[in-house]
Amino acid sequence: MKLFSQKDVDKKALKGARIAILGYGSQGRAHALNLKDSGFKIVVGVRKGGASWKNAKRDGLKVAEPIDAVEGADLGAMLVPDMAQKALYQAIKAKLARHATLLFAHGFNVHFKQIKPRKDLDVVLIAPKGPGGLVRRQYQQGYGVPCLIAVAQDATGNAHQRALAYAHGIGGTRGGVLETTFAEETETDLFGEQAVLCGGATELVVKGFETLVEAGYQPEVAYYECLHELKLIVDLLHEGGITKMHKYISDTAKFGDLTRGPRVVNERTHNEMRRILKEIQSGRFAREWIRESEAGGKNYQRMLKADLNQPIEKVGAKLRARMPWLQATR
Repeated sequence: MKLFSQKDVDKKALKGARIAILGYGSQGRAHALNLKDSGFKIVVGVRKGGASWKNAKRDGLKVAEPIDAVEGADLGAMLVPDMAQKALYQAIKAKLARHATLLFAHGFNVHFKQIKPRKDLDVVLIAPKGPGGLVRRQYQQGYGVPCLIAVAQDATGNAHQRALAYAHGIGGTRGGVLETTFAEETETDLFGEQAVLCGGATELVVKGFETLVEAGYQPEVAYYECLHELKLIVDLLHEGGITKMHKYISDTAKFGDLTRGPRVVNERTHNEMRRILKEIQSGRFAREWIRESEAGGKNYQRMLKADLNQPIEKVGAKLRARMPWLQATR
């Protein structure tokens, strides 16, 4: 394991650099503002007149069309959605300066060869392990979200130090920057989203809610038990792992955890996780998602609409309306 901190940063690696942030969504906004506050010259590359253009200007940042933003830039950060990156790279690749750095926050397009960068470019990855809102808030509080760092192409011999300096600029070295590869970041990130963090966790919550409601319990009570209280457990896990969770839950909860948990998430679940990982590693998931996107995303939109129209969402919306403090910006 190689974990880098502030002491490992070569401050000269990006000294005086002009950085183009391509995209102004969750990560784009956080990176741009953190880098600006760290003293870098930032230009945000977005479509003229769009919401992101207006938001970036409102935040006091210089804006330009992407093709203009990268001209003369020492580093271009690809922070638009995965399915938009291939077309964006085709539009800007001729304008990228020789020996410039092309930076990604997720390795999907490079790993699955949707983007084949010019050979003269440094191609690097800085992937914060948290959403953009958290990257921004922690930076402002003097902390930092840990990041992953990887180099796919080192044309200048300085790719790693440039990437680390970028990570330092967004606050990542405060939390630690862990060395990885584009393949490892991409495959583990997709697996985590699908099997645990998004797909796995939400399906577990929904099935638990449905089980209680089917048995005749109030939907509101089921919501509190299966979704609302999840944050309390996740916070304990985040702060101190399973050890801290066991320290703060009751003995009854611990006994239920140890005896019933393995019945819910069992070897059949484990085997399904292995199959999901193999689909990611083989490129099957990527091909499926790319085909769906290129076809207009009709199946994706249908499934998303159904997911957001479940009873647990309707019950939750009413209960959350009584807790306005939950509406903090992400």
